[in-house]
Amino acid sequence: MQDKLKYKTVWTVNKYHTDDDYQNGAEPYETIVKEGNVLLNEGIALLWDLGIAAGGTAWDNTNANLGVGDSATAANATQTALQAAANKLYKGMEATYPQRTAQTVRWRSAFTDAEANFAWEEVTVANANSDAGTNLNRAVQSLGTKASGTWTLDLDITLS
Repeated sequence: MQDKLKYKTVWTVNKYHTDDDYQNGAEPYETIVKEGNVLLNEGIALLWDLGIAAGGTAWDNTNANLGVGDSATAANATQTALQAAANKLYKGMEATYPQRTAQTVRWRSAFTDAEANFAWEEVTVANANSDAGTNLNRAVQSLGTKASGTWTLDLDITLS
């Protein structure tokens, strides 16, 4: 008998021309979907601590932030934050997120007109709004260059 755990991540960026388009439920003008990331050692350790009630800050609605930055530095499990020197932003959850359906958890943040206007090359979920938080994962992928409007970022993690 062999034990197996499947871990799948999907990052989705929905791009809206204006903040009003997003707020009013308009269709995005572009959607980008990318799979994969690297689980970070600090995130794995915190998952175990939370699982055995050893303490720690969860990636919940109060604490979770999706982060974006402009660094294309390859993801490595030993990293502890976004790698961008200056162009990065951690943004808190939209109301009701994160959400769990069966074995999938979804986090969502909305980056409005004046936020994160730079190349989106890296993404993460952290339990604080800065590099001081514990990051669960990090992915490096070109998601476009934001200049205006609202972009939403979703992270889906499925375990099976």
